[in-house]
Amino acid sequence: MWEFFNSKRRMPSYAELGELLVLRSKNAVSQWVAKLEEAGVVSQDRTGRLSAGQLFNQVRVLGVIEAGFPNAAEEEVLDTMNLDSYLIGNRSATYVLRVKGDSMRDAGIREGDLAIVERGVEPKVGDIVIAEVDGAWTMKYYRKRGGVAVLEAANPRYKIIIPKEDLKIEAVVRSIIRKYQ
Repeated sequence: MWEFFNSKRRMPSYAELGELLVLRSKNAVSQWVAKLEEAGVVSQDRTGRLSAGQLFNQVRVLGVIEAGFPNAAEEEVLDTMNLDSYLIGNRSATYVLRVKGDSMRDAGIREGDLAIVERGVEPKVGDIVIAEVDGAWTMKYYRKRGGVAVLEAANPRYKIIIPKEDLKIEAVVRSIIRKYQ
């Protein structure tokens, strides 16, 4: 199943799982799925479609790395963690957007980064939000000026956006992912 997931980037269907496990009976596949679900390897959505479970996506936490002066360290498994559960709080309200532009560069957000955002969250002042302002979409800091909601870039080349007509906050940015290579 690991090879299937790594090559296809998805979990197998029940039929594909039956082929992988060399099982002919749908009942036998269902029993296997129940055991895998109990072990935390897979989970099912309301339609019965399989997705990777908590244990499936875990990575080892080996320790702490000094970002200041070098420090002697030994590799030691401290824990394991699931990146999905670490990065995503409310799966049904969460989606990913690819960042374009440099208006949030001083917040450490670069073009090509992936923003994990959550809908239905009331923004707090200082949150980075996905907003529709006067019919155009943008990612900016949510601020208040004299009781009025405004959007502020993290790049001095961009002016504060004061809505002329309408400001709708679609989502709050929960995390940013950057892949090197």
